[in-house]
Amino acid sequence: MASSSEPRWQLTSDLDEFRSRARDFLHSAPALHTALLSVTETLRTRGLNAYGDGAPLFGVLADGDGADSDGAVTGAFVWTPPHGLALSPLTDASAADELAAVLADAGRQLPGVGGEETTAAAFADAWQRRTGAVATVAYRQRLYRLGTLTPPEPSPQGGARVATAADRELLARWHTEFEESVGGHAGMEAGAWADTRIAYGGATLWETPDGTPVAMAGNTRQVAGQVRVAPVYTPADLRGRGYAGAATVAVSRAALDAGADEVLLFTDLENPTSNGLYQRIGYRPVRDFTLYDFTA
Repeated sequence: MASSSEPRWQLTSDLDEFRSRARDFLHSAPALHTALLSVTETLRTRGLNAYGDGAPLFGVLADGDGADSDGAVTGAFVWTPPHGLALSPLTDASAADELAAVLADAGRQLPGVGGEETTAAAFADAWQRRTGAVATVAYRQRLYRLGTLTPPEPSPQGGARVATAADRELLARWHTEFEESVGGHAGMEAGAWADTRIAYGGATLWETPDGTPVAMAGNTRQVAGQVRVAPVYTPADLRGRGYAGAATVAVSRAALDAGADEVLLFTDLENPTSNGLYQRIGYRPVRDFTLYDFTA
């Protein structure tokens, strides 16, 4: 076992190096690593400043003694300042404390951490002890995996279509409204998010028969056989009519048709409506995740 003076975490600012080193580990459980997979894929396709001007930092936890070990990877993180740290589930209870020590000793100023609930809590506790920061829960999420897709009946009138450049303003506005509704933890500026999704067909609109968009469902790129549905949004005055469910079904079916092995989504645990909806259309719980904010 490595001592606290010989951390097993290997840090790098080189995206290609991280992807090569962490690939087998991340691909071994794509659902649990969905956030890290989608973020690194966006950085690969859109550039290292996709989420902000800060230089991203990456890390892997390697079996063996010390940070130069070439042993098997058993943990990973991605940090895209100014956002919080995205951390994989860790089975080694000491690994979260080791990572907190490495980052705190290097003077890193983390705004928060997100990950599987036990791992995120362990890191938040370690960060508080080592830095004096106060960790507060920003929100709790449940990860779902699609089982048998079951469209709701009756389905609302209208149909789905993939958003295009002509929808950029609408996508950006709805993205902003969605982020505000879930607490304002946007990973990307709204216009940049719209451009990114339009570039690969990653946003679908549900329209009424007269062509009016009434809901949106996004999807990440397929990586390691998994696609995550995100975000799903209906303006407040149009809710309760089945539009979100119909858009989600359309995006989920498209992901399956494109060959995805797993279709995933996160929900806010405090929103019983969305949790109930996704289970009715075939999504099944996988694991709970927590996002913490750190304040001085």
